Amino acid sequence: MGAKRRQTAGRGRGAALVIVILGLVAGGAAFYWARPAAEPAHAAHPAQRPPVPVSVATVARQDVPIYLTGLGTVQGSFTVGIHTQVDGKLLEVLFTEGQRVKQGDVLAKIDPRLYKAALDQAKAKKQQDEASLEAFQKDLARFKSLVKTGFDTQQNIDQQQAKVDGAKASIAADDAMIETAQTNLDYTNIVAPSDGRMGVRLVDPGNVVHPSDSGSIALLVRTQPSHVVFTLPAQTLDQVREAMTHGSVEVLAYDRDNRNLLSTGTLQTVDNVIDQATGTYRLKALFANDDERLWPGEFVNARLLVQVSKDALVVPAATVQRGPNGLLAWVVRANNTVQAKPIETGPTVGDLTVVTSGLSDGERVVTGGHYKLRPDATVTFSPQPVASKDAS
Repeated sequence: MGAKRRQTAGRGRGAALVIVILGLVAGGAAFYWARPAAEPAHAAHPAQRPPVPVSVATVARQDVPIYLTGLGTVQGSFTVGIHTQVDGKLLEVLFTEGQRVKQGDVLAKIDPRLYKAALDQAKAKKQQDEASLEAFQKDLARFKSLVKTGFDTQQNIDQQQAKVDGAKASIAADDAMIETAQTNLDYTNIVAPSDGRMGVRLVDPGNVVHPSDSGSIALLVRTQPSHVVFTLPAQTLDQVREAMTHGSVEVLAYDRDNRNLLSTGTLQTVDNVIDQATGTYRLKALFANDDERLWPGEFVNARLLVQVSKDALVVPAATVQRGPNGLLAWVVRANNTVQAKPIETGPTVGDLTVVTSGLSDGERVVTGGHYKLRPDATVTFSPQPVASKDAS
């Protein structure tokens, strides 16, 4: 009996333990299945990304001038070194460095005394020969009268005629000597061969100068008008020649930084050869340069107008982005979300780029803030341009 009671008590405790374990398992299962039921309700409302601030512009149509740009150098329309044409001491320099002079102005003087003496000597020699000619002519007349009476011979007349002719030749030579001496004397006044501006004086008064000197007394440059000589790639030659068939071709001269317009001129000539070493050819443009903003020797950027693209579709150059499949632009829809559109472009002029396909007139395009954009992103319009890290 005692053994049976112990077996019955043991089975009762085991059953109770099983019931407890089953209760714990059921409670854990209930918790497990209850927790994911709340998560879908939370996942149904994910956090919204904030709008991306961007700068926008509107696609527009306008006439766009198409330019070819080349690096050039300003040259005076007339440049000459001032040299002496006779030997002598430089007595005076009559110009001021940087002075504007007129053609014919006396710039410097050479000691004229030797040349004045040579002129006087040539004039005296002519007077002497003229006196001899007069005497020879009188003797010739007398000999001719004596021949008629038989008191002289034809031989004497011929000899006297030769003396007369010789005297006339001497007088002609004297005239040439006088002209030479006068010219040399005139050369002692060094005059400006053209209007222009004088440069720095390179020789001081008191020095003896010669026509063979390699250095000049100063440099004279005519800056009004001025030329700009620049180069363009050989493949642009047909465009330039086509533009020339329609009349004068406009050329703009910008400063070295290609920012400030210095002067406006016209194409004057195209060189007749292409430089095979560089694959370029030279062009020369003429500028009135009334304000002298173009200075000889200055480097400039020359822009040659080859055509005007009428009613072209244009966007700010910052609109054009480069994607994995080529060029694209981010277009803002009516609901202020964005879409990336592939585009094709023409030339860029200043800060505008011509779009040949992919966009329509009036569309809004993103010009700044591209780096945060993704398809269908919502955007807000920044009052100030937003820097674009990947702007091309």
